[in-house]
Amino acid sequence: MSALVLLSACASAPSDDVAATDSTHCARMVTNSGGLDDRSFNQSSWAGLQAAQAEDGIDAKVLVSTSETDLAPNVEQAVGSGCGFVLTVGYELAAATQEQAAANPDIDFAIVDESVEGENVKPILFDTAQASYLAGYLAAGVSKTGAVATFGGGNQPPVTLFMDGFSDGVDAYNAAHGTAVELLGWSKEAQDGSFTGDFEDVNKGKQLAQALIDQGADVIMPVAGQVGEGAASAALDAGGVSVIWVDNDGYDTLPEEYRPIMLTSVIKDTEQAVQQIAVSSTDDSFTAEPYVGTLDNGGVDIAPFHDLASSVPAELQAELDAVRASIVSGELVVESPSAP
Repeated sequence: MSALVLLSACASAPSDDVAATDSTHCARMVTNSGGLDDRSFNQSSWAGLQAAQAEDGIDAKVLVSTSETDLAPNVEQAVGSGCGFVLTVGYELAAATQEQAAANPDIDFAIVDESVEGENVKPILFDTAQASYLAGYLAAGVSKTGAVATFGGGNQPPVTLFMDGFSDGVDAYNAAHGTAVELLGWSKEAQDGSFTGDFEDVNKGKQLAQALIDQGADVIMPVAGQVGEGAASAALDAGGVSVIWVDNDGYDTLPEEYRPIMLTSVIKDTEQAVQQIAVSSTDDSFTAEPYVGTLDNGGVDIAPFHDLASSVPAELQAELDAVRASIVSGELVVESPSAP
């Protein structure tokens, strides 16, 4: 039996009841091995299903994977619930999702941050390079040391897409201002850089971030789920270093002690996308056409500057607004080999 934890949208205690009574109005979600409270896409995806339950009457439960061996059994459990909609999160679940979708053509599946082919599988993707381009431009514009940094949990397209956009944004700022702000931790040309090798070990994130700070970085964007909290800890200890969070607004999701160093966040509106797609499974509007979040449709963006707003000059904000408009209009195309 897989070591799953099943949670209802309203209850905080685990439950072993996976049965469903109305397959057209219930949904099951399977997390990747990063767990539910990852301050990243598992958490945001679950918030979307919770909203679907609260606002749209869809019974929602989540099966939490605690290791790689849980993944396929948990997808099988979700299918066995009898629900008409199964949501999986992340590349680790791609194979299990594809297998179960092929075997269960009457069930609607969706997968976050991964492309899986199938007539009943909807990929939920985000062109985060567009928003992280803005973040890179911003980071270069506020840096006092002339060096900024990014690192990832693993060298995977949903991660490196952020890093590519960030790199281009730094380059764009340098081109516009005749500066030479250095990017540490990632080479877009080589498609390689600094990675911790997982998305859970906070200590690895702190160690890697400290190494980047020691090299002069005063703005760091970790793209590593929970590992990123280690970067925030290193930044807080160092002083004079700020952090750009990813996936959701770190100002709201991280412990309050990190608010003074939170410059902005590259946001994916996974919550809204998941809610809408879950509802589509109940009203016969579900399709397998990929959802791609962009700056234009509000699927990606950068968060407010919150406590660090005073560190962003009005001139830089105006430049960011102009860059955003150029991306939305299509005049500026942010490119990446990892683009959806």
